[in-house]
Amino acid sequence: MTEHPVAEVPDRLFDDDAAEARWRARFSAPRVSLPHSARDAQHRSVYLSNASGVWEIYAWDRATDTHRQVTERPNGTHNSALPPDGERVWWFADTDGDEFGHWVSEPFHAEQASSVEQVSSAEQASSAEPAVPGVPDGYPAGLEIGRTVVAVGTATDDGSTIWVSPDGDQPRVVYQHKEDAHLAAMSRDQELLAISHSEHGDSRHPAVRVVRVADGAPVADKWDGEGRGLHPLELSPVAGDQRLLLTHERRGREELMIWDLTTDTEAELLLDLPGEVSASWYPDGSALLIGHTYSARTTLHRYDIATGELTTVNTARGTVAGAEARENGSIEYAWSSAARLPQVRVLEPDGTDRVLFTPPGAAAEGSVELTDAWVDGPGGAVHALVARPVAAPSTGDGQPLPTLFFIHGGPEAADEDRFAPTRAAWVDAGFAVVHVNYRGSAGYGSAWRDAIEGRPGLTELEDIAAVHDWAVDTGLADPARTAILGYSWGGYLTLLALGTQPKRWAAGVAGVPVADYVGAYADEMEPLRAFDRALFGGSPDELPELYERSSPLTYVDAVSAPVLVLAGENDPRCPIRQVDNYLDALAAAGKRYAVYRYDAGHGSLVVAETLRQVAGEINFVRRVLTSG
Repeated sequence: MTEHPVAEVPDRLFDDDAAEARWRARFSAPRVSLPHSARDAQHRSVYLSNASGVWEIYAWDRATDTHRQVTERPNGTHNSALPPDGERVWWFADTDGDEFGHWVSEPFHAEQASSVEQVSSAEQASSAEPAVPGVPDGYPAGLEIGRTVVAVGTATDDGSTIWVSPDGDQPRVVYQHKEDAHLAAMSRDQELLAISHSEHGDSRHPAVRVVRVADGAPVADKWDGEGRGLHPLELSPVAGDQRLLLTHERRGREELMIWDLTTDTEAELLLDLPGEVSASWYPDGSALLIGHTYSARTTLHRYDIATGELTTVNTARGTVAGAEARENGSIEYAWSSAARLPQVRVLEPDGTDRVLFTPPGAAAEGSVELTDAWVDGPGGAVHALVARPVAAPSTGDGQPLPTLFFIHGGPEAADEDRFAPTRAAWVDAGFAVVHVNYRGSAGYGSAWRDAIEGRPGLTELEDIAAVHDWAVDTGLADPARTAILGYSWGGYLTLLALGTQPKRWAAGVAGVPVADYVGAYADEMEPLRAFDRALFGGSPDELPELYERSSPLTYVDAVSAPVLVLAGENDPRCPIRQVDNYLDALAAAGKRYAVYRYDAGHGSLVVAETLRQVAGEINFVRRVLTSG
């Protein structure tokens, strides 16, 4: 195996102590996710927090206002759930971030822990046990916990399986298919399961099947045809009510529909909102809490099903990462903006809007606001978001800035007006930061999202090039000091940009990227193979020229800018072998590069590890730009 140069990680990024402390604090300051409560025991909640220095699961007893850290694992824990009675905490146990494993559970209370008490690894190991014995390990594909029935979805190389375990009995299979599928919802009476599936061969535009819990027999099917996805969200929270909430895209964007399974009738919700929407039920089933995304920002709304009245829920300008309507009429939501750190807030029935709770520990400073730019591109107007250093002049004035194009992953994601400590670190380091919601991004309509099909990678780079031209032409970006960075799909686009647009970029940083597309397809988790087949129109064996055309490995000889590649040893999404193939090709071609490898999966949940990676990235680009 080729020995590759290792990226240098500096002890500090800034000479000024205050500046050094500021950027580090944004990562290490305690933060929490939106708590999720047990259905029949609303005083019991679980949430994610980095308070220990690693993102782990916490339990919160609201009745006594006590919090305890449930999990303590070297590489962190991400997925959790509560049964209706809240008696146990469920969490997904994988191995070092590889996402392959099974659900375990342990008591909600561990010796009535204090507000920040941690449970030792030995104690945790003795209390956590397999939650559904008999379900083999796999990638998680949905979980629904009823009062007496548990349904679990798993994905493996053989396809997707959904298991049902009533009253703790041996689990049995109620659904199985070689194509990608996901368990979406279970009815309150535990009689029905809603499944998102791609039996038609297109996981990007799924169909819906409803089956009986008792025997897996199909109750209803719905598919809107080629290129139109249906996404089941939730079945009604009312026992005996068989209304299923879905999103559809019959008019070119994601909208809401209620499908009454009892009468097999649809009710499309025609809302006076310009963007795309998702929703959840109010606890009594009379209304929906709607999240509306438009131009990289979120608004919340209440929709009364009987009257059709749409009421705006007042939140600050920014992005809502999640929201939940509670039985007492309040709405809890997670909010942030580019300038303000994440908060979990509660909007009371009387209109009072306050922070729900703040974890103990020192707070951190915010960052700069984002400005919007709409740039003419080959496929239409491209939405870009721009952050400038505090001391930087406005566009068109003064000297152009060193500029980082920070490219989002997904590709079905989008950059939004939300807080990002990595962006803030680059701004503190004197860079303008540009985000590009290229074709392929979610939130701008179905046609925009699907425009990359058959030509992934190269299509997105056309939009990134248009915004790059705009940034240079307006005087924002110095073309000799412009770098590109991204993670996952953004890392893939970074490597592809360095090979197909070599004159645009002075440096590149690719985190957990697709680097050799054929090699990635061979080793990645099966749900991503299904995604790739839908994206390209087939597998590498069927369409070798298309995969070669969109693979960064194809263009290694054209790379001229130095590149830093970061990779997780246990990554099931962008596996390590295909990254090594690319690095070996860089070495054989005599290119300038460095590599940073870490012992986790598709990203790290460890704060100290994230700090090392960001410090190494900024240090790498600074050295490249100053050395010429």
